[in-house]
Amino acid sequence: MAKAARTDAPALTDEEVRALDAHWRAANYLAAGQIYLMANPLLTEPLAPEHIKPRLLGHWGTSPGLNLVYTHLNRVIGARGLDALCVWGPGHGGPAVLAGSWLEGSYSETYPDVSRDAAGMGRLFRQFSFPGGVPSHVAPETPGSIHEGGELGYSLAHAYGAAFDNPGLLVACVVGDGEAETGPLAASWHSTKFLDPVHDGAVLPILHLNGYKIANPTVLSRLPESELDALLRGYGHEPLHVSGDDPDTVHRALAAAFDQALDTIAVMQRTARDEGVTERVHWPMIVLRTPKGWTGPAEVDGVPVEGTWRAHQVPLAGVRENPRHLRQLERWLRSYRPEELFDADGRPVPEVLRCVPEGARRLGATPHANGGLLTRELPLPPLDTFAVPVDAPGATLHEPTRVLGDLLARVMNDTRRSRDFRLVGPDETASNRLQAVFDASGKAWQAGTLPVDEHLDRHGRVMEVLSEHLCQGWLEGYLLTGRHGLFSCYEAFVHIVDSMVNQHIKWLKTSRELSWRAPVPSLNYLLTSHVWRQDHNGFSHQDPGFVDHVLNKSPSVVRVYLPPDANTLLSVADHILRSRDYVNVVVAGKQPCFDWLTMDQARAHCARGAGTWDWASTDGGREPDVVLACAGDVPTQEVLAAAQLLRRHLPALAVRVVNVVDMTRLLRHEDHPHGMPDFEYDGLFTTDKPVIFAYHGYPWLVHRLAYGRAGHPNLHVRGYKESGTTTTPFDMVVRNDLDRYRLVMDVIDRVPGLAVRAAHVRQTMADARTRHRAWITEHGTDLPEVADWRWEG
Repeated sequence: MAKAARTDAPALTDEEVRALDAHWRAANYLAAGQIYLMANPLLTEPLAPEHIKPRLLGHWGTSPGLNLVYTHLNRVIGARGLDALCVWGPGHGGPAVLAGSWLEGSYSETYPDVSRDAAGMGRLFRQFSFPGGVPSHVAPETPGSIHEGGELGYSLAHAYGAAFDNPGLLVACVVGDGEAETGPLAASWHSTKFLDPVHDGAVLPILHLNGYKIANPTVLSRLPESELDALLRGYGHEPLHVSGDDPDTVHRALAAAFDQALDTIAVMQRTARDEGVTERVHWPMIVLRTPKGWTGPAEVDGVPVEGTWRAHQVPLAGVRENPRHLRQLERWLRSYRPEELFDADGRPVPEVLRCVPEGARRLGATPHANGGLLTRELPLPPLDTFAVPVDAPGATLHEPTRVLGDLLARVMNDTRRSRDFRLVGPDETASNRLQAVFDASGKAWQAGTLPVDEHLDRHGRVMEVLSEHLCQGWLEGYLLTGRHGLFSCYEAFVHIVDSMVNQHIKWLKTSRELSWRAPVPSLNYLLTSHVWRQDHNGFSHQDPGFVDHVLNKSPSVVRVYLPPDANTLLSVADHILRSRDYVNVVVAGKQPCFDWLTMDQARAHCARGAGTWDWASTDGGREPDVVLACAGDVPTQEVLAAAQLLRRHLPALAVRVVNVVDMTRLLRHEDHPHGMPDFEYDGLFTTDKPVIFAYHGYPWLVHRLAYGRAGHPNLHVRGYKESGTTTTPFDMVVRNDLDRYRLVMDVIDRVPGLAVRAAHVRQTMADARTRHRAWITEHGTDLPEVADWRWEG
């Protein structure tokens, strides 16, 4: 029962309860029908085996609870005139959310062939978990959704991301008790410490305790209510408890809890916005405890089902072959009294729709769940304002991410009124040299402060929390509701969100295939503090593999950029922040790096994605003897140092230097939109000359991307090969055979005839590597010839 359900709203009348119950019963009927039926949707004739799907797929257990929430959200949205969005967290709750959107009409508006009548109901049933149909979970195909139902653990982070900078929006979030056991969800309760009641919307978590996962009880459902209440209050929430299995009682208690929660939210926002109250608030939430598979079969074959883990998926299996199960299914479906809920043509009767809101306030029609409709262009300033001057290649050094920080500060400043840009990262903004943004916005923070704290701001739009999951989830929710952002992270630790980026890429791929979904701002990663300059933190901080992970995914969505200096980073950043419907990964260093290209040269080079650097090459328009290729800032420096050594020791050798910014350019054009046609690739890398490729990450990725090219047998890649420790910067490249001396040796080993003619040069290079080892062991610093190296054209 509702605990302390105090509200100024009047109690529900019996008529209002009947209307809520009618909608709930209709939604339950539709949810069960989707799992089982492929014909006879209104049960106008006795149920027969041929009416049943040959493969029964889907999840019933969570559906009645989700239907209950959908029903009651309809009531408060309509009664209060709310703009609302709901994030449906429990996995595979698709039947419920599809039922709700079909009843309100938003589904038929999105998919006119699934009309709101008997024929459309039949299509709704047949398409569910059926070849050529729709998935069993809430997915991009589901109107009103921004969260993949099977993506357990991220619902609450997505909800808060949607609420940030959306002051008029209520985001309800149903948290399943199974997903509540995950680490990301456990951290997400702390999002209240970052929610600004002045500029942000409200999040109303609804923790649904139905008691079971697939085969086991859930932890939170087995806690005594007092212990659970203390836990949630400790997180900073004010929980309202609703429990029971009597529909009339639960409807009244849940309605009172919703009213109390929304009344409280309204007071909190009003006092913060109008009266300037700054005390941290404890936001309300609802704990809803109802049986798993409620209203479904109580027993099947003498075994309890309703209220147990057996209700999780399909409570009655083998219905086509088992006449007893078929009769039980028919009794179950008829128990909802569909003849009272739908007219003869299959349309919902007025009582079912009495509490359903209208227009864009319907949960399936809210534009906030189709964020591209609300997206404004990001005001990006001219890059020349921030470009570093380059009089000659390699004459100066800058920290690329510090230069980018100045650009991001301007963007943050220019969006101070629109509030549609955020920078997120795990406690690393200043560490990653982006601290210029603090001149435009502090770090979002609603918890306590001390005099020693810096840059904390109740209204800030820089978000730092030591949870990559929260950073990712917040930003995804923010982007999917139409705003812009950037995720800055240490390269090695972005792997924590591998599964999250998987799901987001899948979401974007599917969304791009749906004409009604408008393109949303891209998910942009800046990976820095990278593998080659984590020499001080050691092996645990050295992992460049996120790029490999992303490039395994859909070519229509993923992009990977490795700008070699500050101006190319500015050009890449301008491009990704303007883009839509992509996942962009940018890897750039924060340590001082040589400036190679002017801003105009950087723009042209980034537009090409890969190209020759004639000023570093010695082929002079003739066919090269060898190609030195590079991708990444440190590999670029090593290749240029190797080119300089070759120019000094083997001046007759024709060397072509190629730099790659966009890694997808290496793919064939038929395999990726950015891929080079064969003639272009062959013109750049040749078909028969050795290519020594110094790459930022794991070397086999380049082999995979270039597989099938005519010159692939001549491709030799150097990169990170899991040899790391706490050491000097140059020793990191020596350990992984990416250093300039090793690259020169590779050229000598692979250019025909050089092994004999240049044996003395090779020996000189090998001796330099030996001297390096002795020097760092004695002095703890790199060789002076390395530390003081400069490009000499």
